[in-house]
Amino acid sequence: MSVDGILNIDKPHGLTSMHLVRRLKRSGVVKKIGHGGTLDPIATGVVPVCLGRATRVMEYLIDGTKEYRMVIELGAETDTYDAMGQVVRVGDASHISRERAAEALSRFHGRIDQVPPMYSALKRQGKRLYDLARAGIEIDRLPRSVEVYSIELVDWSHPLATVDVTCGRGFYMRSLAHDLGRELGCGAHLKELIRTRSGPFRVDDAMSMEEAEDAMDEEDWSRLASPDVVMGHMRVIVVGRGAEEDVRHGRPLPASIRRDVVGVGEQCRIYSTDGRFLAVAVVDEVSGRWRSQKVFL
Repeated sequence: MSVDGILNIDKPHGLTSMHLVRRLKRSGVVKKIGHGGTLDPIATGVVPVCLGRATRVMEYLIDGTKEYRMVIELGAETDTYDAMGQVVRVGDASHISRERAAEALSRFHGRIDQVPPMYSALKRQGKRLYDLARAGIEIDRLPRSVEVYSIELVDWSHPLATVDVTCGRGFYMRSLAHDLGRELGCGAHLKELIRTRSGPFRVDDAMSMEEAEDAMDEEDWSRLASPDVVMGHMRVIVVGRGAEEDVRHGRPLPASIRRDVVGVGEQCRIYSTDGRFLAVAVVDEVSGRWRSQKVFL
């Protein structure tokens, strides 16, 4: 039996996303397993785990919108920008009010430039930044353009600020905590973090690590989501039996199947008349017709 789908797992504290995947692989039931978005060991919350051919849709999860709830502690910077690191600077946060913290947070809304932390999995000349950091080497990191769709101070218990963030790909919550501390002049670090949503997956519906391992061992796929659940933003095209072979072999679909093509590079989901998810298609540059890009037949 081919197992192709996505498990919504609530990652426990202290575990990396890759350790989570390795634990699920122990059952040997599914050979191909990957996660749709890294979470640091300090964080808990949603990690979508893709099984089988669903690993081919991980890019949509990684590129998708995510929501977080974070607790920032004012008054101390750490080398990792979170509570797992060593304190490298202490500042006076006694004068920081809720109003001032909220005003400073508002400056991080929208399209901003953010410098990734040294303790990150990004590579420089083939080496992970965290490996360089552990060796006592710090290098300049170029700022990256990231998107913050919403940011709100939801609780204030000095020196702790609880913040809800909705953001796009590549945003570092640890850098936000660090940068807020610099903005306020008192230093800060990330104390706690939970990812409450990744794409269509929410933490309230997530499985525990133990439940996921039991499901793998018992081959219980009752909570396995279909791969196409992460592509709800794409339009849908339904094809008959005659066009299924074109889909299977990546040939352009008949010119009659256009459905208001917007332009080259546009994507859609293709289904059979009996509701089977067949493929992700893209507008072909040469013919201007739909052609399957990722086939799930």
